[in-house]
Order: sequence, then C-alpha cells, then structure tokens
Amino acid sequence: QARLMESGGGSVQVGGSLRLTCDVSGYTASTYSMAWFRQPPGKEQEGVAVIGADGATTYSDSVKGRFAISKDNAKNTLYLQMKSLKPEDTAMYYCAADPFGGTVLDPADFAYWGRGTQVTVSS
Repeated sequence: QARLMESGGGSVQVGGSLRLTCDVSGYTASTYSMAWFRQPPGKEQEGVAVIGADGATTYSDSVKGRFAISKDNAKNTLYLQMKSLKPEDTAMYYCAADPFGGTVLDPADFAYWGRGTQVTVSS
C-alpha cells in the first residue's frame, strides 16, 4: 500500500524560503504523477503543483515563478522548493500521488495522500 509522509514545514518570515519533502513507500514514485496541494485556514483545498511520470510540471498561477516541484526517483522522494513566501501561502501542505500519471491539479485524480505539513508565513 502506498504511503506518503511530508516534512519540512515550519514558520518563516515573508520573503523567506522552505523546502518540503514527501517520502514515498509502497510504490515506485517514478511511475506515478505526484503533486502538492494546500489548504489555507478556513478555506478550501487548492492545487499547488504537479509533476508527471515523464517529468512534465504544472503550477497554479498563485505560485508560478516562486515554487518548484521536483522528484528524486532514486530516493522515491518528492520536493517542493518554495521561495519569496507570502502570508497567503500559509496553509497545510499535502503531497499526493496519481497512479494514472496525469498532470491536472484535480484532487479527485489522486488516490494516495499524506497527512500534511504546516507552513506559516508571518510578516
């Protein structure tokens, strides 16, 4: 059974950087699409970035140019490098896996989810 575990969240000042990590077990990450979603306090979940099995990426407009998604297939690990963080980036961040390899940020496509890691950006 696939298991995903996020880490790397924390508190940071506006303009700062963080790198989130998602460790994967139970399947080979290289064959799946993987993504980051987030849920700000009191708001609905939203897609952040996705990377397909072929390495193609898609980003939400709100993070384009500031965040970078990548994966290390040898380590079975997904990353999200976040720069120029803003207060509106404050959220619980979740990694997710889609066994069918799509690159659309639709949570319904993602069968496996981690428990999340909190990111707080303060001014």
